[in-house]
Amino acid sequence: MDQNNYSSLHGFILLGFSNHPKLEMVLSGIVTIFYLITLVGNTAIILASLLDSHLHTPMYFFLRNLSFLDLCFTTSIIPQMLVNLWGPDKTISYMGCVIQLYVYMCLGSTECLLLAVMSYDRFTAICKPLHYLVIMHPHLCLKIIIMVWGISLACSVVLCTLTMNLSRCGNNLLDHFLCELPAMVKIACTDTITVEMSVFALGVVFVLTPLLLILISYGYIAQAVLRVRSKLGQGKAVNTCGSHLTVVSIFYGTVIYMYLQPGNSASKDQGKYLTLFYTVIAPSLNPLIYSLRNKDMKDALKKLVRIAYESTKMKKKWKS
Repeated sequence: MDQNNYSSLHGFILLGFSNHPKLEMVLSGIVTIFYLITLVGNTAIILASLLDSHLHTPMYFFLRNLSFLDLCFTTSIIPQMLVNLWGPDKTISYMGCVIQLYVYMCLGSTECLLLAVMSYDRFTAICKPLHYLVIMHPHLCLKIIIMVWGISLACSVVLCTLTMNLSRCGNNLLDHFLCELPAMVKIACTDTITVEMSVFALGVVFVLTPLLLILISYGYIAQAVLRVRSKLGQGKAVNTCGSHLTVVSIFYGTVIYMYLQPGNSASKDQGKYLTLFYTVIAPSLNPLIYSLRNKDMKDALKKLVRIAYESTKMKKKWKS
């Protein structure tokens, strides 16, 4: 039998944290809690920003997309991860692994670009407030989102196809809890320099370039904020931008450490913990960061809770 067909027929075994059984039990509880927070928090942000007409602005349009992205990102990973942590069965089918790898890479790349777009939106709002709605008109925002998703999809197709075509010589043991690109490259038994160079080149395009644009945008924003005489205006700008900068720091910090470092510089377990952080914990923090520091979002969430409460009261009345 062709050695490469072995994994196609039998799938892959995700070793995850199987060498730490007690840790698996603890992690399964932690992951479940953070997943529920992610589902509730991001769904609440999407609904609140849709129902409140005051939040029908470019900033909240991009925030809705980020929340939707986080919902998809975590859902593509966590259900399989929980199955892996809860039971003795550590396998994932070949097709399941392929789908997870493509979706994971596409959504991760999209988030990198989307965070850069959100920083440009903040730059326009603060540095060119009079022209903001003219520049960031709805059609342009929609075109930007379509372009971001299209570029990310193309990137994931190229990288994942190169990775899945690597010869594995029958090796189907993945030392990870998901089908992640570096883990897939490690089990290859052929020269992986082409894939590694492609990852690095696209890493520069999708990680370092957006990060540079974010830093430039916030450099101009900082200058504009310092020129504002009103303390109220300064406070509002710092709160809105502070939320975004916190999310950027968490996401880009872990991604750069994972994908743009020399191949074997991090321990296997360290890589797993970092992946756990930016795939499970970071998406659950985004709703908290954006709602706690944003008065408009807090008001919209209160309105959403009030609507839900009144709706429940009405249903009870109809039943009685």
